[in-house]
Amino acid sequence: MKTLTKTSGCKVNLLLNILGKRADGFHDLETVMHPVPLFDELDFTASGTGVQLTCDHPGLPCDGTNLIVKAATAFFAAIGIAPGVRINLRKRIPMEAGLGGGSANAATTLLGLNELHGNPRSAAQLQMIAAALGSDVPFFLQTSPALATGRGERVEPLLPFPALNNRTLVIVHPGFGISTPWAYRMLARFPAALNGQCGRAARLIHALQSPTPSVAWASQLYNSLEAPAFWKHPVLQLYIEEFKAQSALAAMMSGSGSTIFAWFGNRANADRGLEGFRSRFGERLWTAVLP
Repeated sequence: MKTLTKTSGCKVNLLLNILGKRADGFHDLETVMHPVPLFDELDFTASGTGVQLTCDHPGLPCDGTNLIVKAATAFFAAIGIAPGVRINLRKRIPMEAGLGGGSANAATTLLGLNELHGNPRSAAQLQMIAAALGSDVPFFLQTSPALATGRGERVEPLLPFPALNNRTLVIVHPGFGISTPWAYRMLARFPAALNGQCGRAARLIHALQSPTPSVAWASQLYNSLEAPAFWKHPVLQLYIEEFKAQSALAAMMSGSGSTIFAWFGNRANADRGLEGFRSRFGERLWTAVLP
C-alpha cells in the first residue's frame, strides 16, 4: 500500500478588506495572507474504496461535510478513477479560528493525493479544483505570503516581507469559534465594513516590502470582519487593547475570527507581552509564540 504523510499549515490575514456583496452571494475582497508555521498532519494511504477519514479531534466531523473529504472526492473525479484512500488527520490548529486550518487541510489533500498518484494534475489544474472548494483553499497550494482578490480565489504570491524580519508573532485563541458564514451575513449591519475602499492592500504591501526598517505597516492592518465579531464578542477587542498596552507593534483579528494575533519586536518582548496578557485573562487560553 502506498502511504504518504504531509504537514498542513495555517495563516493570518494581515488585511481583509471587504469591497461589497456580489450578485452571486459572495463578497469581493482584497486580502493579504501570511503563512504561519503551525501544522496539522495528514496521513494518506491508497487503500480500499471510497474516502475514509479519521481524526484525533472528537469535535471534527469526518463525513462528507468535511473539506478533506470534499477535496479528495473532487480530486478523484478530476482524474477519472474511483476513490480509494484512507486519510488520518492529527489536528493541532484550532477550528473556526480564522486561521484557515480547514482550507489548508483541503489544499494539502489535493497536493497529497496528486503526489500519491504520480502527479496527474498540474499546479494550474489543482488551483481550479481548490477554487471550487473554498475561497482560502488556493492560498495553501503554495507557501509564500500572498495577495488574494475576487472572492479570495485569485492568489498572487508575494516575496517575503522585510518589515516582518526578526519579528515575533503571538497567537491567542479564546476557546470559542466564529462561523464564517455568520460573520459575512452580519456585515449588513455595518455598511462601512461591508463596502470598504479598494487600495488598502496595495498600501499595506508597499509598507511591508519597504527595505527601510519601519513600523509604518502596523497602521495599515485592517479587518472588515472585526466589526461583527467585536459586536458579538467584545472580549476580542479587549485582547487587542491589552496586547497593544503590552507594547505589541500591532494586534488584530485573523479572518472571520476568533483568533487574535499580535506582532512584537522580538521574542523577549513577546514573552513579556504574553505574560502580561495572561495575568489579565488567565492561563487556560490556547496560545502560540512564533518563531
